[in-house]
Amino acid sequence: MKILTVDVGTGTQDIFLYDSHLDLENGFKLVVPSPTMIVNRRIKEATRRRQAVALRGVTMGGGPSQWAAEEHIHAGLKVYATPEAARSFNDDLEVVQASGVTVISEDEADQLPDSVLQLELRDFDMQAIAQALELFGVSLKGLSAVAVAVFDHGNSPPEYSDRQFRFDYLDERIRAENRLTAFAYRAEDAPPIMTRLQAVVQSAQRHSGLLDNVPLVVMDTAPAAVLGAAFDPVVRRRQRVVIVNVGNFHTLAFRLGPDGIEGVFEHHTGLLTLQQLEALLLALADGSLTHRDVFDHHGHGALIYHPQPLSLDEGEFGVAVTGPRRNLMRGSSLRPYFATPFGDMMIAGCFGLLAAVADVIPELGEPIRRSLNGLNGGAAPWDTPD
Repeated sequence: MKILTVDVGTGTQDIFLYDSHLDLENGFKLVVPSPTMIVNRRIKEATRRRQAVALRGVTMGGGPSQWAAEEHIHAGLKVYATPEAARSFNDDLEVVQASGVTVISEDEADQLPDSVLQLELRDFDMQAIAQALELFGVSLKGLSAVAVAVFDHGNSPPEYSDRQFRFDYLDERIRAENRLTAFAYRAEDAPPIMTRLQAVVQSAQRHSGLLDNVPLVVMDTAPAAVLGAAFDPVVRRRQRVVIVNVGNFHTLAFRLGPDGIEGVFEHHTGLLTLQQLEALLLALADGSLTHRDVFDHHGHGALIYHPQPLSLDEGEFGVAVTGPRRNLMRGSSLRPYFATPFGDMMIAGCFGLLAAVADVIPELGEPIRRSLNGLNGGAAPWDTPD
């Protein structure tokens, strides 16, 4: 059984091909530029050439692509975008147009002169991944499932904070199903309000030749990374633990216990110093952290679901840390443990996606759980069937 997992971040997209015949450490993997970084570089190339740009496709992660578009406009060059592509920058198209982007219809985009560079926006490019692996003789034919993680603010109503909207969503999911895999869905069940998850589903549907009858699971990136980090053998020994994912854009921490999620906060990594992050983690652990503590500091928010404090002074470590900016915790007084599930921190989100597939598609669950628990007795790569 093979499952393709793709964890799409701001800096990189991390790709892991699970094979139930192999130990997880032997699975094939790629860490390559994220889709928004790819668009960023292509827009910058167009800026150097003094070439107008048209953005098409679906809603995807912004950040680097938006910054490049703004620089392009400031250089006196045109940026066109179809409505779905424009929502990568803001759900309110009036805000997008006010930034200097010209929002046009698909028909109008078709009529633009050939001199305009047309870029298709999408977080999930199955064809590119398949072609990259094919160069190394690895085929994606016969997949049992595909799982993709992206960070989704959701489509907040006008005049409603997108930070609050995102945190309302986290709270609703935790109260509905108190487990990290509550943030994973089969494609057909993805919430309509989560527009980036929906866009991944649309992108997958366009690759009908590669994904015919292959189920798709979509998930939020931060819970996937925390869930993956929980498979580190040192972390697994703890009944109760705080795990923080220090991402390029967002930092999200969960306090986990036998009954599930005991507390959570989410903030913007760029706004945090080590001392501020330590204070938030201590307050999360002892149960004193409030929503306003984070939201009023321009983060998303915090909630405590379980009142019993957790001491960070006991055991082998204080907090478990994962994420591409985990070095923010270097030298912390909280005795951080840098989790490396199955030997690779960068693929933690992919391991979380695997665990989510086991929950969301129960018929695939047994071999996945055996692999995640180290019970599959995996063969060497050269001994496995094609």
